[in-house]
Amino acid sequence: MSAKKDVQVVEAPRTRAQLKHLRMTPMKARRIVNLIRGTDVAAAASILKFSPQAAAEPVAKLLASAIANAENNQGLQADTLFVDTVYVDEGPTLKRFQPRAQGRAFRIRKRTCHITIELVSLSAAGTTEGRRGARGNQSAKGGTR
Repeated sequence: MSAKKDVQVVEAPRTRAQLKHLRMTPMKARRIVNLIRGTDVAAAASILKFSPQAAAEPVAKLLASAIANAENNQGLQADTLFVDTVYVDEGPTLKRFQPRAQGRAFRIRKRTCHITIELVSLSAAGTTEGRRGARGNQSAKGGTR
């Protein structure tokens, strides 16, 4: 029998920020979040700044918070960070009622969402092209244009 080698895997330093109970539907937030996944933080901030969607402002604030967490808590440089993981989960739904004709009540669902951003240091994780290269320019349904 051969002796097993002890291999140490060095994890890239990660930083995380969460935004909870955002009063916006998860579907609308996912439209913006999908634009910044896999980009460096400067490009992500630029994309969010010029996006006309309403979800861009809270996601930009969350990105700034994640960058501040990386700088202050882990001592990472902002120019070496890129957006590794970003996802939107569904939050609690607020249920309201609107009166309708003939005494009926119509239920209105005011949806909320939770957004999570994880940043990783570029110097420890390699290049961003290696991470996005496998996907290329495919649409959300998996086909190419």
